[in-house]
Amino acid sequence: MTLAHVLGYPRIGPQRELKHALEAYWRGEIDRAGLEACGRELRARHWQAQRDAGLDFVTVGDFAFYDQILNVSVLLGAVPPRFNAQDEVARGEVDLDTQFRMARGRAPSGTPATACEMTKYFDTNYHYLVPELHAGQSFRLASSRLFDEVAEARAAGHPVKVTLTGPLTWLWLGKACEEDIDRLSLLESLLPVYAEILARLAEQGVAWVQLDEPALVQDLPLAWRQAFEAAYNVLRAAPVKLLVATYFGGLGDNLQLAVNLPVEGLHIDAIRAPDQLTAVLDNLPGYKVLSIGAIDGRNVWRADLGALHERLANARMRLGERLWLAPSCSLLHVPVDLEAEEGLDEELKSWLAFARQKLDETVTLARLLGNRAGAEDRARVAAATTALDARRASPRLHRPEVAQRLARVGDAELSRDNPYPVRARAQRRVFDLPLFPTTTIGSFPQTAEIRAARRAHKTGELGLEAYESRMRDEIADAVRRQEALGIDMLVHGEAERNDMVEYFGEQLDGYVFTRNGWVQSYGSRCVKPPVIVGDVSRPAPMTVAWSRYAQSLTRRPMKGMLTGPVTMLQWSFVRDDQPRETTCRQIALALRDEVADLEAAGIPAIQIDEPALREGLPLRQGEWQAYLDWAVACFRLTASVARDATQIHTHMCYSEFNDIIAAIAALDADVITIETSRSHMELLDAFRDFAYPNEIGPGVYDIHSPNVPEVAWMVQLMEKAAERIPVERLWINPDCGLKTRSWDEVEPALANMVEAARELRRRHG
Repeated sequence: MTLAHVLGYPRIGPQRELKHALEAYWRGEIDRAGLEACGRELRARHWQAQRDAGLDFVTVGDFAFYDQILNVSVLLGAVPPRFNAQDEVARGEVDLDTQFRMARGRAPSGTPATACEMTKYFDTNYHYLVPELHAGQSFRLASSRLFDEVAEARAAGHPVKVTLTGPLTWLWLGKACEEDIDRLSLLESLLPVYAEILARLAEQGVAWVQLDEPALVQDLPLAWRQAFEAAYNVLRAAPVKLLVATYFGGLGDNLQLAVNLPVEGLHIDAIRAPDQLTAVLDNLPGYKVLSIGAIDGRNVWRADLGALHERLANARMRLGERLWLAPSCSLLHVPVDLEAEEGLDEELKSWLAFARQKLDETVTLARLLGNRAGAEDRARVAAATTALDARRASPRLHRPEVAQRLARVGDAELSRDNPYPVRARAQRRVFDLPLFPTTTIGSFPQTAEIRAARRAHKTGELGLEAYESRMRDEIADAVRRQEALGIDMLVHGEAERNDMVEYFGEQLDGYVFTRNGWVQSYGSRCVKPPVIVGDVSRPAPMTVAWSRYAQSLTRRPMKGMLTGPVTMLQWSFVRDDQPRETTCRQIALALRDEVADLEAAGIPAIQIDEPALREGLPLRQGEWQAYLDWAVACFRLTASVARDATQIHTHMCYSEFNDIIAAIAALDADVITIETSRSHMELLDAFRDFAYPNEIGPGVYDIHSPNVPEVAWMVQLMEKAAERIPVERLWINPDCGLKTRSWDEVEPALANMVEAARELRRRHG
C-alpha cells in the first residue's frame, strides 16, 4: 500500500484565526489561556482535515505560535542570555512570552530586549528566527510543547508522525555569534538532546519522526557532509523510525550521502527537482522507504493526476510497499482552502488547489499508485484532466502585443544615460540634502481607520470619491508628521495600498486575486500573494495621482514608491507554463512605464523595492549567475528610463549580501536601503570589502519590534557604517516599512532617528 502524508500544514487558519489571536494577546485583549485555546482548536481542526482527506498519518510538530525554527531553539534550550530565561531553561519549560521577546523584542510580560535576527527560510518568503550559537553552548530539553501536542493528537485517536527540524539544518540556519566559532563544534553536545527527544516521542507511542534536513539540497562543505553521516549514526539508535526530509531542490552531489544515511526513510522534492527521481531510485537501499514529493507544496496550480500516475508508475513498481506520497514540502507556503474563495470565476477556480485540496490530490495519487482508487478518485483525476486541458487552451494566458514588445527590448533599454558619478552631481543640484539625509522605506501605519475605510469601500458602503478623499487626508497627515519630525526626503505613506504586491497586481493585466488566499510570512504577519495567470501589462498609471498629490503638499522631495519586478514575481504564485524570467521581464516593462509617468509628473525620486532579490537566488551556487543575470536586467529595464536628475532608490531586507554584492552594484540604483539593525551592521562588511560605489542607507532600527530605539544606539550603528562607507554616501532610515507599527511607536522612533542624524552631522560635518 502506498502511504500518503504531508510534511506540514498551514497553521494560521482559513480566516487567519491565529493572527487575530496573537495580536489580541499582544494588545492585552485576551489572556494566555485564550491564546492557548485558539492554538488547540486550530491543531485539532488541521489534524481532522488530514484524517478526513484519508492521509495515513497526521503530522504533529508543524504548529508554532510564531516560527517553527524558534520552537526548536526553545525546545533545545538555545535561548540567548539577554532574555533572562536561564531558570526557565533549567526547569524545562521556557515561557511563551520569552519566545515572543525573542521574536519581537517585547511581550505582555518580561523585560524588553533586542529581538533575534530574522531572515528568509531558504528561498521562500517565509521568515524564521535565526538561532544564536556560542562557543561552549550547552543544550537541554527546555519545552514540553511538542510532547503535549503529540498527546493531544493521540488522545483524539490520530495516527501520529512527528516533524522536527533536523540537527544539521538547525545548526546550518544558525548564526555563530563569535568569529572563531565553528557551528559544527556544537553538534556533539546537540545530539544527546535530539536523542532524548526521540526517545521521549517513542515512549508516547510515536513510530515515525520526520527530521527536516533541507540543507542537503545546498552546496555543503565537506565537513558538513561528513557530519551528516556521523550525526545519523548516533541517532540511528533511537527507538523510532526516522524519515529524513529534503525539499526546495535536488540533492545533487549530496545524493549518495542522503540515500545512504542510516535511517528508515528519505523524502525528496520531485517538483523542484524531478530529474533526481531516477538516480534516487537507482541508489536507494532495498530496506528504505522513499517519500516522493509529487504535489507542488509551493504553488497553487492543480496537479495533473493522470500524468503523475503515469510518471510514478515505475517508482511504484520498483519500491512496492516502500513508496510514500506527499507534497514536495510543507503546505505552509500555500493558502488553506480553495472552498473559501467565493469571488473567483469558476474557470480559474478549476485550475487551482490550495492546502486542503492538495491533501485530496496526495491521497488520490497514492490510491492510484496502490491500486486502491475508487469512484471519487477516478472522478478527481478526470476533473483535473478536463480543467488543465482548458487552461492550456485558454486565451487568458497569452497576449501577442506583450510578447512583441518584449522582443523589441535591446541593450539600450537596460542602462541609464550616464554612470552614477554624473547622476550624483545632477541629483545634488536638485536636492541639496545635508550629510546623513533621513528618509523612510515607504509605508506608514495602516491604522484601524484606514483598514475600516478600505473594507467599507470594498463592500460598497463607502463610495470611490469618499474613499479617495479619506486616503488623501491620511496622506496629508503623513506628510505633516514627517515635516514636523524634520525628515529630509518624504514618502506619502501608502495609505491607499493594501499590500506592496497586491496593490500593483490589482492594476496589472495578467494578475488575479483571492479573498482568503493568505499565507504566513512571519509571526502574525500574513500576505495574500496574487496569482499570475497570463501575460502581464499595465493598462493605466497606478501610483501617479497619489504621488503627485503628496508632492503638492510639501516643498521637500517626495519619493514615488514601486515594488520591483523580481519581488512582484517572487511574492506571487507564478504561472508554470513559461520561464519565470519571461514573466519577470513582462512585469519590468509594465513598471518601466510607471517610472516614466512618475518622472513626467514631477516626482524627483523613485524607489523600486526589491526585497526578494536575494530570496530568488537558487540554492545551488552553480545556478546563481543565470538567475542574477536576468534579475538584474529586469531591475535595470524598469529603472533605466529615468533621467540623470531623477534619483532611483531600491530597498532590500533579510539578505546576506556578501555573495551577491557585485550583482547588487550592477543594479546601479543611486541609493540602496537595507536591513542591518538586527545584525548590528554586520551585513555592511560586504559593502566595505567590495567598495560599493553608490549611496546606501543601512537600517538603524528594527521595525519588527515595538521597542523605540535610543539615539545613542542609532548613532553607534551609523558610526559602524561610517567605518565601511564614506559618510557623504550614507543615508539614515528604518530597516523596513512601518505599516505594521502604530503611530505612537513610529513617531518617537523617527524623532530619535532624526536626532541621531543631527548628532552625526555635528561629528562629521
